Amino acid sequence: MKVFLVRHAIAHARSRARWPNDALRPLTPAGKRKFRKAARGLATALPTSAALLSSPFVRARQTAELLAAALGRKKIVEARELASGESAKEVFTMLRARKDEAVVLVGHEPNLSTLLSACLHEHGRLKIDFKKGGAACIEFTGRVEPGRACLHWFLPPRVLRGLR
Repeated sequence: MKVFLVRHAIAHARSRARWPNDALRPLTPAGKRKFRKAARGLATALPTSAALLSSPFVRARQTAELLAAALGRKKIVEARELASGESAKEVFTMLRARKDEAVVLVGHEPNLSTLLSACLHEHGRLKIDFKKGGAACIEFTGRVEPGRACLHWFLPPRVLRGLR
């Protein structure tokens, strides 16, 4: 299974006054504009059959919608396992239950870097700087288990925006 991890694009700063529930915090206009370009580049690297899963949080969902538009599709599966604060163990369980050859997971930090670290090293202690709007591609050739993935690429949004 190929797994593509995508961190949500630039969102508004936390503000209890504007968004008492942080799950409702949206992307900024600049975040949308920049990720729209990154999504076009990312779309060139994604298999057309990849399932698109997103955290239920607004900023991740908006990021997934921009990516879906770049891919020319509409279906996005909401996955509570990708919500901010959920554990990598929950994501491993979710992935093992799926039959897809490829999945795109749109989520948050520090969840994504923790998950990526756990996929690459069974003790999950790698330090990873996952930029907003960045993406990574890993592949499990056998069972989806900690430390069993191979990293194919890890790209910041600046590079994704330059892909054609």
